[in-house]
Amino acid sequence: MHQLAVKNFSKPDQTVNLSGHGHKDTVMLDGMAVEFSEFEKGWRWSNDVKPIVGGESCQANHLGYCVEGHLKVHMNDGTDKDIKAGDVFEIPPGHDAEVIGDHKVVLVDFGKAVAAM
Repeated sequence: MHQLAVKNFSKPDQTVNLSGHGHKDTVMLDGMAVEFSEFEKGWRWSNDVKPIVGGESCQANHLGYCVEGHLKVHMNDGTDKDIKAGDVFEIPPGHDAEVIGDHKVVLVDFGKAVAAM
């Protein structure tokens, strides 16, 4: 049975610093991670996250909402898409991404299931 739960990103369950170009705050609700990410001008997954997690491209699936900024996603198959403020998105595994322009990107990423231990 689910219970009423409220959390706030001002007190995240986890924070990850992304090589000085951003951060990701995570709160957990009913076994699901909800992430609030801020990526600064110059941030790129292959430069700022790849050294932390490894691999040639991001292997996470993202379902989210862009609060602010402009993110360009580069899929391994050569497809590129722009994500801008107000856009709701799904990004499948196998991608790189970068901040476009002089403003930070702010995203809320929903529904990453955490495997049971």
